[in-house]
Amino acid sequence: MTATPSDSNRPVNRLAEETSPYLLQHAHNPVDWYPWGEEALLRARSEGKPIFLSIGYSACHWCHVMERESFENPAIARTMNDHFINIKVDREERPDLDQIYMSAVQAMTEHGGWPMSVFLTPDLKPFFGGTYYPPDDSRGMPGFPRVLLSVHRAWQERRDEIEAHAGQMVEHLNALTHLPEGQGGLSERLIEQAARQLERSFDPAHGGFGSAPKFPHAMDLRLLLRHFARKGDAHALHVVRHTLDKMARGGLYDHLGGGFARYSTDDRWLVPHFEKMLYDNALLTSAYLEAYQVTGDVELARVARETMDYVLTRMTSSDGAFYSTEDADSEGEEGKYYVWTIAEVNGILGAERGRVFCYAYDVTESGNWEGKNILNLPKTVAQAAKMLGREENELRSELDEDRSRLLATRENRTPPGKDTKVLTSWNGLMIVALAEGGRVLKDERYIDAATRAAGFLLDRMRDDRGRLRHSFKDGQARFNGYLDDYANLVDGLTRLFEVTGAGQWLEAALALSDVMIEEFADSERGGFFYTGESHEALITRPRDTYDNATPSGNAMAATALLRLAALTGRSALLDSGRKTLESMQVILEKAPTAAGQSLIALDFLLGPTQEFAVFGGWDRTELRAVLEAINGRFLPHKVVAPVPPEAKLDLVASLPLLAGRSARDGCTTTYVCENFACREPVFGVDGVESFFGSRPKD
Repeated sequence: MTATPSDSNRPVNRLAEETSPYLLQHAHNPVDWYPWGEEALLRARSEGKPIFLSIGYSACHWCHVMERESFENPAIARTMNDHFINIKVDREERPDLDQIYMSAVQAMTEHGGWPMSVFLTPDLKPFFGGTYYPPDDSRGMPGFPRVLLSVHRAWQERRDEIEAHAGQMVEHLNALTHLPEGQGGLSERLIEQAARQLERSFDPAHGGFGSAPKFPHAMDLRLLLRHFARKGDAHALHVVRHTLDKMARGGLYDHLGGGFARYSTDDRWLVPHFEKMLYDNALLTSAYLEAYQVTGDVELARVARETMDYVLTRMTSSDGAFYSTEDADSEGEEGKYYVWTIAEVNGILGAERGRVFCYAYDVTESGNWEGKNILNLPKTVAQAAKMLGREENELRSELDEDRSRLLATRENRTPPGKDTKVLTSWNGLMIVALAEGGRVLKDERYIDAATRAAGFLLDRMRDDRGRLRHSFKDGQARFNGYLDDYANLVDGLTRLFEVTGAGQWLEAALALSDVMIEEFADSERGGFFYTGESHEALITRPRDTYDNATPSGNAMAATALLRLAALTGRSALLDSGRKTLESMQVILEKAPTAAGQSLIALDFLLGPTQEFAVFGGWDRTELRAVLEAINGRFLPHKVVAPVPPEAKLDLVASLPLLAGRSARDGCTTTYVCENFACREPVFGVDGVESFFGSRPKD
């Protein structure tokens, strides 16, 4: 949502000096907003006023609604300004604050979401909160003015009681960071237990887990693929394939431009919450790629490719870094950019081709959502071809052409707002997806894109001490890096080394892992805090242990460290990764559906690890073909160390996996070690293929 002309004629508040698109959306509000910082906190303490903390993000539909209804209302703004110090926070810039105060709101109300609305004492302790409030009493909710005045009166009349209650809430938040010890050790039983629970919650009709609203659960799907690889559980594979198919055929997927929306508001993936997040598209790309490796289903590869192409086309800066989100709204209406009428389709395609397209993509006169149509495929293209009496390949080709024509028309519409800030953690996830995609789909464009993004992050988002920044916008790298910034980027750099053999990525991954351990490690209990030693002191120091829409910071730290340890042979990294999983074992036992990424890390730890040392010979295309042959298979416990002919000798000498080995007779030579035993080297693509052909089936 952008400021209207009438908005821009108003005086600006302090948010006008910020770079966050979300904060800038509120820069012309009559609310006397502060960004989070010492100025606001000092004023709250000096005046003894409570703080109203509003947390949201730029693509959040209900955040926009509350702004229009309440924060643009002069009377409501006057009440806020008279009685509170008002602070606006972008949750994507300050996930530490979001974690802390969302935990408080969930404890108070048993639910959460954005916009988050929470009231704090001047010393930052939460005492009352909720999410969206309407401007008047409605739908069983108190109006925001009533909430403001009630909190104000309570603060005036019962301040001591409120402060005591707030102190108890801080004790509760601190207690959340202490996990009891697990029982029975880390073993396959944890993975099997999680798989059984996921299979029980599977929706056999529409795919996915549970009922509406439905989220993609990419980490859980990837975990089930690993369970299938271990145990041959055919039902686990069915859960994954059925879910990925239904999501890609539903309205959750953008059938014209590629990419996935954040979640579905219904149980059959038809009506999305139209905002698109970089992290969803990164995580789902990895899930579709892995499912393609397992099944060979070209439709899964197509969705992965189109999703990566969406990111490269619409979510990539001129410097190569990836933007954060696209809004649900355009021209003030949710989903307006994406929906169609039958008249619009026929006007572009003509009556006959329009009829076929509308049949295939569920476009009707009455519409499938609020009188308009969200494109989706109720039937597969093969089923539609049979019903229409058409040849399948011919129909596919026609629909491809028609989608391109509709996309060209859609490009002329007013697009949704885009949050163009660059977040290190989300970029790390996308680097992983693109690096994998480049080798699996044999397309160097994706590896080139991952390389550019990694270069940007290392060049522009590290300070002179080698510490990461979290967010970049308008030429400014801001905010201390959080645990997931380090963990996700270390994982991304490691994967980039594995597909390119460029030593600088491995060196950078090792350097950042050292900083991560120094800044974030909990030396007493194992695992990591979410904020570093250098971070500002908050009311608690959170530990990010549960997966949400993104993997938890601790899960990604374990993932990255264990993989890096397998490549480099550094036992300290292995110990740190194992201890991280041990510190979270009770979550793996009691809440496995909130620990998908941790269980993926556990699967890797349990192995057996397969180590591929690939030395390039004279023919560079042969090296690339060998790497594609290795990466084309689903081998979730593998690590790959490619050595191009120009690789630095000190890198080769420093890695036990590579030391004392080389290409033979100018031919790309692959050394494979598994179960602590190394095989005779194999040569070229045929040698690698023969190795896989000779292995016993799992």
